[in-house]
Amino acid sequence: MNAAAPTPPALLLIGGGGAMTLSVDVAVQALEQARARGLATAVTNQAATLAATPEVTAAAGSAHAVDFTDPAATAAWAAALPAPAPVLAFGVREMAQEAVAATAEALGLPGNPPAAVRRIRTKDACRAALAAAGFRQPAVRLCADEAEARAALAATTGPWVVKPRDGADSAGVRKVTAPEELAAALAALPDPEAPFLVEEFVEGDEYSVEGVFTGGRPRVLAVTAKEKLDPPYFVEIGHTLPAELPAADRTAIEEAVVAALTALDLSFGLFHVELWRTADGLVLGEVHARVGGGWIHRMLPHALPGLELYGTVYDDALGRPVTLPAAERAAATRYFAPPPGRVTAVTGWEEVRDHPAVLHAELHVGPGDTVAPHRSGADRVGAVVVGADTPAEARDLARRLVDSVRITVEPTDPPAPEVSVTIETRPLTTSFQISHMTIETVDILRLRLLDGDRILGEGEIAADRGYGQDGPAIADEARALALRMAPDCPAAGPDPVAPVRLALEKAAADGVSAPARMLTEMAFLDRAARTAGLPVWRLLGLPEPGPVRLLHTVPIGEPVPLDGRPLKIKLGGPDDERVLRGLLGVDAPLILDANRGWSAADWERLRPLLAALAPAVLEDPVHDPALLPAVRAALPRTAVLLDEGVATPADAETAIRTAGGLNVKPMRFGGILPALAALTSATERGATRMLGCFLEPPRAIAYAAQLAGLSDWSDLDGHFWVSDDPAVPGYTLDSSAPGIPRIHYGDRPAGGAA
Repeated sequence: MNAAAPTPPALLLIGGGGAMTLSVDVAVQALEQARARGLATAVTNQAATLAATPEVTAAAGSAHAVDFTDPAATAAWAAALPAPAPVLAFGVREMAQEAVAATAEALGLPGNPPAAVRRIRTKDACRAALAAAGFRQPAVRLCADEAEARAALAATTGPWVVKPRDGADSAGVRKVTAPEELAAALAALPDPEAPFLVEEFVEGDEYSVEGVFTGGRPRVLAVTAKEKLDPPYFVEIGHTLPAELPAADRTAIEEAVVAALTALDLSFGLFHVELWRTADGLVLGEVHARVGGGWIHRMLPHALPGLELYGTVYDDALGRPVTLPAAERAAATRYFAPPPGRVTAVTGWEEVRDHPAVLHAELHVGPGDTVAPHRSGADRVGAVVVGADTPAEARDLARRLVDSVRITVEPTDPPAPEVSVTIETRPLTTSFQISHMTIETVDILRLRLLDGDRILGEGEIAADRGYGQDGPAIADEARALALRMAPDCPAAGPDPVAPVRLALEKAAADGVSAPARMLTEMAFLDRAARTAGLPVWRLLGLPEPGPVRLLHTVPIGEPVPLDGRPLKIKLGGPDDERVLRGLLGVDAPLILDANRGWSAADWERLRPLLAALAPAVLEDPVHDPALLPAVRAALPRTAVLLDEGVATPADAETAIRTAGGLNVKPMRFGGILPALAALTSATERGATRMLGCFLEPPRAIAYAAQLAGLSDWSDLDGHFWVSDDPAVPGYTLDSSAPGIPRIHYGDRPAGGAA
């Protein structure tokens, strides 16, 4: 009787390959080199990716839908497999390495400790471990939100790099050279809710070190020179190996990497370690327990003839002899980087593809396809990998071949505008006192949409810390929001307002502050109106604004004028009873604003005086809304309005229901689009409507005043404290030029109007 053939050992390739061609190629090679060694193979991956990578499943003995992002579940699944159990657990994808380590530990197979893999995949933890072991590291801070990121910037001189704590392919990695660029960098993070890193930017030539562990010790195969596109993004555009380095520098790099890997307790598989060569020495970067990307897996076997990357790992794990070849040749990769737009023609591709020195070539775009801006590795559209006798020859040939392919593109839409945000602290013409603060200065914020030096649209607001408005934070929010909106909000079209409204509603749901939304809305609606040759009010279908009749706002402590104009008296202070007594007999409509300053006791004490005065409007009288029915009952001829805290449609409905009226401040609502909705609802319900403002520049006041025709009272005089314009009882809007109108005082425009 013949003895039964021994069952071949099995390789479990966890995570398979991703949908990109490079990842598929790596996974297929890993499976083929296992099969060549008599290893039965099985591949696991998420179900959707298995379906999207048929080349990988075809190369494997079996395929299984197991989610590698759950390491414990992957290990449990592997442990429950029937015999023959795997003898090797391996993975070629960055995001699968923790599942590989967990499975190897659970099955008692060769592998890296899960804690070590988790540490190198958590970038700040890896930085800390390397620093503790004596290696130079860039300063890094783990941040949970923008406030912590700003603190990190304030503590150092910059530049900085904002990046995900756990990621790959340079997705969401961005250079920040000034604090005002922070918000845009945060907006580009893949997961806005996840913690992220703010890291010191390292200036120097960048390299990576490729290698394999044999006998539990790291063995360097090559040092790779890296080229990247210009910041703020960190997209690699080319690799050359072996890097052209002096022998002493190469030795120093290899020794540092070997020592770092040992300190990090790594001992199995492949490695790819990034570093910088700076004027002050080597600085280690990220550490990976996998082969490098950028087609390095094709470059290495050419430069080191006879090398089988994955086969070397398998042979070592199975106790078979391993011999590593020496580098005899060179190789280089160059990526295509055409400008964004729609491809109209591609020429020269066939000659490049068929060049005898090409090891691999791919181009994923043709006429009709769209090229996205290059912000991460996922945006690259193709590559050429070549072999040559020397690194210089390989690098130059790869560059020459890529440059010989002409990819002609046309803009898919008019180019998105540039975004400029400035901030200026401005003292008020006189201090402004209300119930809970005295205001002396405001921050003037301007957001401009630009085409070179040409202003396409402009917004301008004032931010006041007394109202909890942080000017620099609002500026960053608005810049990031405008950058997000710019590609999707064209200046022209059948309805240029709709995408602006949609984007701003999403921004509100995402927690972008109302002042930032107002500033951004102003700029985009101004641009759309200028493009259409219309004033903003006409673009929105509003009635033409007539003369704006103002209230005369009297801050706490200032004398009350007796010129017959409607008076808005600020109350809520200790002298309210004296002020109210002084108003007895005043022959002018009275609007009294207590800023929610009265308690129940205050109301009872002041009620007789208020009944005698019978003001036209009583705004925000009491702190406790439960007192509003009593206030309304005691003052039947007075319109009661709510203002403080009325910032959303739901707030507006509450104000209409409980008080019978509201003060709509576009700055608090986030612009005139949501303010218009609140005023329309109030009109339909028969509520009293006031259109109000904060201390704001003339341009913001004019923008809000386009809604004056929809209100019963216009309290739009906040610019008198911010500009040199004289306080007057009213003004008109000059709509002769398209865009946001200008305030006009009879024979001249407002001094601060744009």
